[in-house]
Amino acid sequence: MTTHPPFEIFLAVAPGLESVLANEVRAAGFKSLKTIAGGVTMLGGWHDVWRANLTLRGPSRVVARIASFRALHLAQLDKRARRIAWGEVLRADVPFRVEASCSKSRIYHSGAAAERVRRAISEELGAPFDDEAGVTVRARIETDIVTISVDTSGDLLHKRGHKEAVNAAPMRENMAALFLRQCGFDGAHSVVDPMCGSGTFVIEAAEIAAGLLPGRSRHFAFEKLATFDSQAWEAMRGTGHNATPTARFYGSDRDAGAIRMSRENAARAGVDKFVAFEQCTVSERSAPDGPSGLVIVNPPYGERIGDKTKLHGLYRALGQTLITHFKGWRVGLVTNDVSLARATGIALDKPFGPVAHGGLKVWLWQAKIG
Repeated sequence: MTTHPPFEIFLAVAPGLESVLANEVRAAGFKSLKTIAGGVTMLGGWHDVWRANLTLRGPSRVVARIASFRALHLAQLDKRARRIAWGEVLRADVPFRVEASCSKSRIYHSGAAAERVRRAISEELGAPFDDEAGVTVRARIETDIVTISVDTSGDLLHKRGHKEAVNAAPMRENMAALFLRQCGFDGAHSVVDPMCGSGTFVIEAAEIAAGLLPGRSRHFAFEKLATFDSQAWEAMRGTGHNATPTARFYGSDRDAGAIRMSRENAARAGVDKFVAFEQCTVSERSAPDGPSGLVIVNPPYGERIGDKTKLHGLYRALGQTLITHFKGWRVGLVTNDVSLARATGIALDKPFGPVAHGGLKVWLWQAKIG
């Protein structure tokens, strides 16, 4: 594979989780990190792009920034876009599409900007354009500076390739992983989710403990780029630990359909031996045998499911169960309303957030049950 000089790689994340993602990226050994609004940037090469997609749990996508220049009008954008060595990144036989955005720039029409970049690629490289293509080139024009990037992920990275069934208002896997990290989870302790839905927190925790790579079961857009080396990629994909966790992971939900979904999703993820799901209400939930660990839960919010005033009883029941049966355990509670959090009756620490989640702003409250 041709050697390329280091370039900027952008790791996108839900607003509010940038610092947690930066901690994960730093712990994974990536270099030259910078935390910015909406994500983390780092310097690296194409192997780093592959490794980030394969191994990092927090990002929603990985974007390779391949060029940057100033353009004051469309003709200048066209001219400078043609100077990019597209053949070093894109393949002439693979369809592509272009997205553009404009902010505070003399080029203000995003559709026209996308058309100029599309034409430059088509005429200089000969690659076919397709609105449904799996390879996306992005042109971001901000204060007259054009940044040309390639989305190397394709489907958003929370799509691990294991979850076919989801319940209402699901927690995305990458967000769940970062909330687990913020709670100090490293795979060594048991996790309980008493309102598990489709099992996201429980399955993600089990995968972390087992050393399973989050991208092991899916494909990525970078596999269709000129920079891709299939032999090197297969070697990288084989680097997961695949350990047997000493801890165990438990989910429960009052809904039988949620438990069925959770079990099926856990089996597809290959962690069914390390998890246990049971149908029961929050009030019926008890702590599993063994050392204390982490209870993490994403209960319903008023704006999303049902009337908020009716939820205070649910949160009170949750708090009573934790106070009665989970002494010595740590708690992570995700919700969008301070009154719901306080309804648990638990002495909660200052919340972490806000974090953008499905059009809402949520916070992570933590505590240790005394």
